[in-house]
Amino acid sequence: MAEQPTVGTLFKSKDIDVDALHAAVDAYLADPTTTEFPLGGGYVLDLAAAVEAHPASRKALADPKESPVFKRTMVHTAIILAHPRKA
Repeated sequence: MAEQPTVGTLFKSKDIDVDALHAAVDAYLADPTTTEFPLGGGYVLDLAAAVEAHPASRKALADPKESPVFKRTMVHTAIILAHPRKA
């Protein structure tokens, strides 16, 4: 059985567009408890779980000394590396 593709893989194949990716980051930053987020192409992602699964993002978000830009970049990275599910 093939592994589910990452958001990054789906972005490269144009199944998910840049607007959906940015919207996912915005949604997480607005509400870190966001779970089912539609990415387009029939895919959804649990944003809270995606960030929780990425240790470097968790660490950056917990550090009050980190800049908002760096925190945003780390959320973006966590989402890119996550495996969405087909809805």
